[in-house]
Amino acid sequence: MELLVHGKTEIYLQLIEKTLELGKKAMVLVPEISLTSQIVDRFLARFGNCIAVLHSKLSNGERFDEWNKIKDGRAKIIIGARSAIFAPVTNLGILIIDEEHDNSYKSDMSPRYHAKEIAHYMAKKNNFPLVLGSATPDIADYYKSKNFDMELIEISKRANDAKLPKVKIVDMRHELAMGNRSMFSLELQDEIKKNLANKQQTILFINRRGYSTFVMCRECGHTMKCPNCNIALTYHSYGNKLKCHYCGHEEPVSKVCPECGSKKIKYFGTGTQRVEDEIKQLFPDATTIRMDIDTVSKKNSHEKILNKFKDENIDILIGTQMVAKGHHFPKVTLVGIVAADVGLNIADYRAEERTFQTITQVSGRAGREKDAGRVIIQTYNPDNYAIICSQKQEYKAFYEGELQLRKCLNYPPFCDIILIRINSENANKVKEVSEKIYRNLKKQNDGSLLIYKPLPSPIDKIQNVYRWRIVVKGKLNRKTLYILNKVVNEFYNSKVKDVSVIVDSNPNNML
Repeated sequence: MELLVHGKTEIYLQLIEKTLELGKKAMVLVPEISLTSQIVDRFLARFGNCIAVLHSKLSNGERFDEWNKIKDGRAKIIIGARSAIFAPVTNLGILIIDEEHDNSYKSDMSPRYHAKEIAHYMAKKNNFPLVLGSATPDIADYYKSKNFDMELIEISKRANDAKLPKVKIVDMRHELAMGNRSMFSLELQDEIKKNLANKQQTILFINRRGYSTFVMCRECGHTMKCPNCNIALTYHSYGNKLKCHYCGHEEPVSKVCPECGSKKIKYFGTGTQRVEDEIKQLFPDATTIRMDIDTVSKKNSHEKILNKFKDENIDILIGTQMVAKGHHFPKVTLVGIVAADVGLNIADYRAEERTFQTITQVSGRAGREKDAGRVIIQTYNPDNYAIICSQKQEYKAFYEGELQLRKCLNYPPFCDIILIRINSENANKVKEVSEKIYRNLKKQNDGSLLIYKPLPSPIDKIQNVYRWRIVVKGKLNRKTLYILNKVVNEFYNSKVKDVSVIVDSNPNNML
């Protein structure tokens, strides 16, 4: 039996309790390491010390101890990130995937696997229930539940009967017309003031780290780019450096344009560091803490930041997607989404879905106890249907609109997308191999696949490696796998040097 749960942790706890009573074990997967400590505390309070925890931040010794605890049968409940799916657990009675829509369950590095697909296989083979839980389910999974491939259970109320937060959209074009050039609308500033006066906490969400998104010369238009990757460098005020978020390249900030020599260098865009700096200018007495990749690189840093925010009554938490999922902060009554448009205009058919999921998830951090929650969504696209549906917390309306669009354009769940990535440090070779693979695919195709011509990837160079791609649409079945394997094997048998080919089904990103 497979269940898609539209609700949360108390149900998990009761299902696990029943499973343990039957003498079986349970596994819970979570998408973020930062969620692990919070969920572990709750499980320890309920079940005692029969829990093993697995995630990438453990030391080798800690991982060894947890692994043996599972292997020896001392652990009755296993909690972890996606790799925990491979834990040596026996007599498993239930497998729960929390925030099942999250991209982190799929590995983008070798070995490439999707924890959810492995979970489906395990549940079917061993005949135990698989529970997928989310407030914003993956479109494809919700489609399956509506077509009776899964059992759908929906919960219409929040925990403790808390009311949904009041969500307001602010059109930043109007703010600009009124002369407000701050990254914060006047309404969001007023709401932050109220929270500070009432000793309540605020979360400010922006899905970009760093200080500015890119640095450009206003004289000639030259953008400072990474020498290894064809992507703009991000300015980080800490250390006064430009950094590449793909390869880690760093360089000092230039005061003159390397292209034309002009001194008209301008910082564009907004990142978490810049949000923090502006908050300190607007509210100098407010205490702030930041949570992004730059601040959680050390061991246990996720837990320390979250505990500090909660236990020391820090006024404002500024963060990226890490703050959006699963956290329960009783005193958070205000969430400000600084730039809701960030993910809308990327070259991916799931841009709207991910925007809806992110806004809805982070909005859910507000007003989880007795005090009412408020959410301010700042956007330059107030008429976008993903933003409107997230304001109204209307998943079904979003689902219906998105499903119709995908049906017209033949996107998942109505087909599978196979992305063939061709990479090489040699620009001519990568093009030559891409075109050869394309010709071979066309020869093998029996008409069941729609094969698009090879083109450079949207980000066409990373770490000095040129990247091309071939997009294939069709149903991923034995026939499709046979065609793909045959073409890829022909490539490897030809022993072309310095070129790699990766086949990725329904990839996390199309970039």
